[in-house]
Amino acid sequence: MTGEVIAAFSRRFIVATPAGKVPCQVRGRHLQVVCGDHVEFRREGDGGVIERVLPRATLLYRADAFRTKAIAANATQIAVVVAARPSFSTELVQRCILAAEAQGMASMIVLNKADLPEAAAARACLEPLVRIGYPVVMLSALADATPLLPHLRGHITLLIGQSGMGKSTLVNALCPDADAATGEYSEALDSGRHTTTHTRLHRLDADTALIDSPGLQEFALQHLDDDALANAFVDFRPYLGQCRFRDCRHAGEPGCRLAEATAAGDIDLARLRLFQALRRLRQNALQRL
Repeated sequence: MTGEVIAAFSRRFIVATPAGKVPCQVRGRHLQVVCGDHVEFRREGDGGVIERVLPRATLLYRADAFRTKAIAANATQIAVVVAARPSFSTELVQRCILAAEAQGMASMIVLNKADLPEAAAARACLEPLVRIGYPVVMLSALADATPLLPHLRGHITLLIGQSGMGKSTLVNALCPDADAATGEYSEALDSGRHTTTHTRLHRLDADTALIDSPGLQEFALQHLDDDALANAFVDFRPYLGQCRFRDCRHAGEPGCRLAEATAAGDIDLARLRLFQALRRLRQNALQRL
């Protein structure tokens, strides 16, 4: 039988089929299954055993020097959810977008709790990303989530971001049957509580779905080599391959086109510094292996 994985709990899964939902498991550790996968499974008792993962269109994952963590498969875009309160990391937002670009996925940013006084300052933090083409949708999920709907139609959208940003509240607003757990944030710690414990896919219609994922505190990109990382920066792409030296590391070498574009104001200096920092993290990790 074939079906779509709509929930992933470590080594246990729920697979949706035309005949209904089937609880499944994977025997052994050779097969990596994530939410959004299309799989072949065989029935066994009241459940099933997944035997094969069908080819994926995309696989979003993060990786540090020691392990790789797959998040979701076959998503066509990501929506990085941030909020006016608690504060969010613009670097984490960019890391999520870079991972999506590396998979050829579109990205957008959802600024939740836009009714709060801090919304204007939060929107200003996102302006450098808006300038290079990433749309920001402002809304308050508790009041009205419908401004997001036109951006979701026809897509499988992975909602991703830090805890406390309102991802689960957004899912509940758009998918009333989801019943996703929500939690308050701590003003003292300026952070949210971790309420989503597993990744789950919710269908809005036959062509549209949301994948709700647990809140993130970090997002490593050490699975991307230097070339893949540079290409994931959309604002770098017009200049790649044009440096004086073919093996330019974009770290102060003469004739570096990225440095020249930054000096001319065509690339944000903070973006170049982020690339350099991420590249150093990867090189340091490789040296420790």
